[in-house]
Amino acid sequence: MVGQQHTPWQTAHSDKIRTPEEAVACVKPGQRIFVGSGAAEPQRLVEALTDRADIGDTEIVHILTLGIAPYAEASFQQKFRHNAYFIGPNVREAVAQGRADYTPIFLSEIPALFRSKRVVIDVAFICVSPPDEHGYCSFGAATDIVKSAAESAKIVIAEVCENMPRVLGDCFIHTRDIDALVPSDRPVIEAPQGAPSELASRIAKHIAGLIEDGSTLQLGIGSIPDAVLGYLGDLKDLGVHTEMFSDGIIPLVQKGVINNRAKTLHRGKIVASFVMGSRTLYDFIHNNPLVEFRPTEYTNDPFVIAKNDKMVAINSAIEVDLTGQVCSDSLGDLFYSGIGGQVDFTRGAARSKGGKPIIALPSTAHDEAFSRIVPHLKPGAGVVTSRGDVHYVVTEFGVAYLHGRTIRERAMALIEIAHPRFRPWLLSEAKARNLVYADQIEMPIKTPVYPEELERTFELRDGTDVFMRPLKITDEARVRDLFYKLSPESIHYRFFQMLKTLPHEKIQNLLRIDYESDMGLVVLAGRGENAEMLGIAHYLRDARTNLAEAAFLVQDEWQNKGIGTALIETLVSVAQTNGIAGFTASVLAENSGMLRVFHKCGYRVESELDKGEYALEIPFSEPALTP
Repeated sequence: MVGQQHTPWQTAHSDKIRTPEEAVACVKPGQRIFVGSGAAEPQRLVEALTDRADIGDTEIVHILTLGIAPYAEASFQQKFRHNAYFIGPNVREAVAQGRADYTPIFLSEIPALFRSKRVVIDVAFICVSPPDEHGYCSFGAATDIVKSAAESAKIVIAEVCENMPRVLGDCFIHTRDIDALVPSDRPVIEAPQGAPSELASRIAKHIAGLIEDGSTLQLGIGSIPDAVLGYLGDLKDLGVHTEMFSDGIIPLVQKGVINNRAKTLHRGKIVASFVMGSRTLYDFIHNNPLVEFRPTEYTNDPFVIAKNDKMVAINSAIEVDLTGQVCSDSLGDLFYSGIGGQVDFTRGAARSKGGKPIIALPSTAHDEAFSRIVPHLKPGAGVVTSRGDVHYVVTEFGVAYLHGRTIRERAMALIEIAHPRFRPWLLSEAKARNLVYADQIEMPIKTPVYPEELERTFELRDGTDVFMRPLKITDEARVRDLFYKLSPESIHYRFFQMLKTLPHEKIQNLLRIDYESDMGLVVLAGRGENAEMLGIAHYLRDARTNLAEAAFLVQDEWQNKGIGTALIETLVSVAQTNGIAGFTASVLAENSGMLRVFHKCGYRVESELDKGEYALEIPFSEPALTP
């Protein structure tokens, strides 16, 4: 009946209420105990268990927990042994010292261990919200593997937290399936996130450039995911399907950017399995119909993930080798974290229509003392995500796309986004291992810094949007493709001879740029990793005159659309910024299109014709006369 007053849950379930000490008395030596996850760790039960003097040879299993872990302390090693499915800070030392175990396993596959009884759970310690009038408790801040553990355990003991949010979805357990209820008024454990660092923001900006309107996001905890969210305010109709999220999504939900309208699975819903964050986050998910929690055998199932079109998965790494192998759970032979959901979401996003799996990491560690992009993984380091699974790798220096690329192309792409200090070393190591050409261009002593501020999208005369950016050393394949699409006439105009081929050793000369004295710009058909090169512009400064020789090349079918004009305007601006006094150029007399481009550069053009070839000089000190 509407408005009816319900009996307090303590009264309705008085027969099951126990003190922590009474509840844990059922645990016997030699049993396996499951402990609830993350912010939903049942702390009173853990404390009561470790206080028992008569317990011994007891195994504790769980994934990451935010609270206490006294059972992992050295003083308790005769009583307890922990088995970590994901290594958190509170058990890391115990695992490193051999007092605890680590089981590497995909987060999506842990529930099957419990349900199949390959791992028998004798007693499950869980933390839940108070039961509603129908007797149902929500798993609150963590459904993940807790649901399967509770449904598989012989005995279930629930710490009923008055402050635990009641979350909706496939995340409930009825009191009839709980053997003991332990009241608790403790606050839910918080994990507030600080403001993103400048480094995290630089990485996040590159990641945000890969996200489109209508994308569905997988977001973890940490400074990089939160920083990414800060760059998405101008996008539309984003969705969320993730194993976990934190406070960072709330402003985007309030702004309407995250509305889940474009999702192709669970439209209108944020789908997750757990959260960790501040009290504000826990209040946000409480009884919120926007949010659905589901267990990890569902949220992390790659086949389920792939049903979300434009699925963007963002995961971190400890190091990546030059072939694309990703280590994310160990520091050499020291186990540090776990596999978690990285492979689940990487594979799911890869199979999504328009999906993008992303591995993000800073280029260095320990105050830039070590490179995280390495010739080979450290001895003992494990491969979590294989080279065949990797698509995008992002550092603060840019984006490397590896999927379907050769080892040589992968190595060059990763070197390009490594810290400049380590690029010469990485190239030398790549040559020593025959990963790249033996005559590959050497990195200069002063490694050039890619001028990302020159990246921009602009509209051609026919309304087509194209993308301009600086030339990269990894553009060799694009330059080759551009050359073989040119007509004989265009090849003659650009190279002053009829070239039949443009092999690697010749292309290298076009790529030997430093973004100052030697500069290149390209126009692409889009921002995507496979975007076709439509045009290229280049200048090379003569130190004696401080004038730079300029040259342009545009695909035949894309000529007379405004590409050449846009290239020379930008090239002039860059040259002036770098202190160059003007341009020189050699243009065949019959190349009327290129002559028009130079004459539209905004500065007076001095020309001299000799044997069918114009020698142009364009001093930037003399603007063109306006009619």
